Amino acid sequence: MVVRRDSAVGEQNSGGGKKPAKATKSAPVKKAAAKKTAVKKAAVKKTEAVKKAAVAPKKASAAVEGAPPAKSVAKPPKNESRTALVRRARRIDRELAEVYPYAHPELDFENPFQLVVATVLSAQTTDLRVNQTTPGLFAKYPTPEDLAAANPEEVEEILRPTGFFRAKTKSVMGLSKALVEQFGGEVPGRLEDLVKLPGVGRKTAFVVLGNAFGRPGITVDTHFQRLVRRWQWTEETDPDKIEAAVGGLFPKSDWTMLSHHVIFHGRRICHARKPACGACPIAPLCPAYGEGETDPEKAKKLLKYEKGGFPGQRLKPPQSYLDAGGKPAPPLGAG
Repeated sequence: MVVRRDSAVGEQNSGGGKKPAKATKSAPVKKAAAKKTAVKKAAVKKTEAVKKAAVAPKKASAAVEGAPPAKSVAKPPKNESRTALVRRARRIDRELAEVYPYAHPELDFENPFQLVVATVLSAQTTDLRVNQTTPGLFAKYPTPEDLAAANPEEVEEILRPTGFFRAKTKSVMGLSKALVEQFGGEVPGRLEDLVKLPGVGRKTAFVVLGNAFGRPGITVDTHFQRLVRRWQWTEETDPDKIEAAVGGLFPKSDWTMLSHHVIFHGRRICHARKPACGACPIAPLCPAYGEGETDPEKAKKLLKYEKGGFPGQRLKPPQSYLDAGGKPAPPLGAG
């Protein structure tokens, strides 16, 4: 039966000289479908090309000046090797060094005593507020001997703007007394001695060692903790463990400036609540890219301090900072 039907159809086609209607319509339909598929493939390729073109700027300066950032940045693999991590971490630091060549401690100080006191006062407040407060404090009590013998109520009144002024008064007067009684009125240059002073922990000690004595140290403040975890340099949350983990990625000689670079970036661009991802100079290297604002124009509005045209935190900043366009902070009560 099947053979006869096929034969009959074939005989009818050959005999009549006409093709069946179904066969006549099939060829154009197939051609149209193929053309439509080709158009779709071309559109997909064009979309992929556009996405590739939107990769974040390679150079730090380009990102800060407003070049379009990446729409997506690949996260480092979970099994990133130790060598790869070290290379990525050091590259991030090199990029930040280009963006912040003038990075510096943002507490005003003229000697180790002023720095250790200012660092203790900076807890739970901004460096700016401390810098606005310490001129009055050091004008009245310029030495450890003076501050150790001060009237606590008068010191409290001076320190009131920094918050927790009673506890801070107790700390700075206590460390001043310890300096006088144990170290001859001089700030010691050793970690083990500094951490014995009232109110002085490892973070404060490393700030003093690195910036007053030129001895390498990592300052693990809130900005540093936030950024190194975002960059997946470490998963630790304890400051001492973070210090050890990050310290192992860099030469000891880099530790102090590394701290400044990271803290500067955390204050200016990589904020806690809303990072300015669209203006970030290390977007291609950051596994947390996209957690904040990625639109370049909107991100630029989030920039702080000199990156956003605002005054910095120091009343008397280094000349290099001023040369780069940074502005000194206003004194207490100004504006």
